[in-house]
Amino acid sequence: MRFFSDNAASVHPAVLEAVVAANASDIAYDGDAISARLDAAFSDVFETQVSALWIATGTAANCLALATLCPPFRGTLCANDAHINQDEAGAPEFYSGGGKLITVDAPGSKLTPALVEARLGMIANDVHRTQAAAISITNATEYGLSYAASEVGSLGELAKSRNLRFHMDGARFANAVVHTSASPADLTWRAGVDALSFGFVKNGGLSSEALILFDRDLAEEVRVRRKRAGHLNSKGRFLAAQLLALLKDDLWLTNGRAANDGAARLARAAANRLLFPVQANELFLRMTVSEATELRAQGFQFYDWAEGEVRFVVSWDQDAREIDALDAALAAL
Repeated sequence: MRFFSDNAASVHPAVLEAVVAANASDIAYDGDAISARLDAAFSDVFETQVSALWIATGTAANCLALATLCPPFRGTLCANDAHINQDEAGAPEFYSGGGKLITVDAPGSKLTPALVEARLGMIANDVHRTQAAAISITNATEYGLSYAASEVGSLGELAKSRNLRFHMDGARFANAVVHTSASPADLTWRAGVDALSFGFVKNGGLSSEALILFDRDLAEEVRVRRKRAGHLNSKGRFLAAQLLALLKDDLWLTNGRAANDGAARLARAAANRLLFPVQANELFLRMTVSEATELRAQGFQFYDWAEGEVRFVVSWDQDAREIDALDAALAAL
């Protein structure tokens, strides 16, 4: 019974069907008819004209965006526990040619204007210090907390006042949208976001993520950087087809809602073990080694997060019987 990571979830049948349907000769790279539909499809989702590019991995989507928003001699503010800082092996600095990550200690990996202002206040305005050029947040965060539209907007206002670019890592964007009930537009460009790494693989996709550029003037540079980074797939239509399949009839939201609902049920069973409120599809719990061993003996797979802490992730396709079993097991500890 796997609650280890939604990266290991199955691919939605509609995505597989779309990939098979795309298996016909067409123009290479992103010149095909399916890729040509992305801008319009994502513009409908976000209620404004956007440029949408397929990218094979979330790391590449994040780093291509940050390299475009932050020059190599500046820095990007992010939470210390942000995925770009802890889990991407220095890729942001690599893609940007040296752009520094300026980390902020943030409970639950969630930035606030006060935390950002305090960190900016620590950077002397002289040539000896790396000056910030961008802010990056993750929604939902690495601890499963969702930013409300107003919270993103407050950071967006700060970014604008400081002449900073604003990036959102949306590896679990669907889960954040479902939890907040805010529109995709209100959670992004209306709140000042310039670029969104829109996650699909965790939410029923196969091998495709989306990079959404609300500042469309950035699109040409990102396309050049995508090619230079080795991410311009020769048969891009297969990546585009996956994205369109998940957008159709709001399947991406249906999948995100299924994962969130399962996590919410487990949160009730976990009760006072919760380290953070459950606002997406992840649960972080206090648990002793012996308790974790007991659960694993019952067949549950999950991640040891830190000493005395574990993480459970509910996937979009989680079997209801597995949720029932874990619900009972947590309640019985």
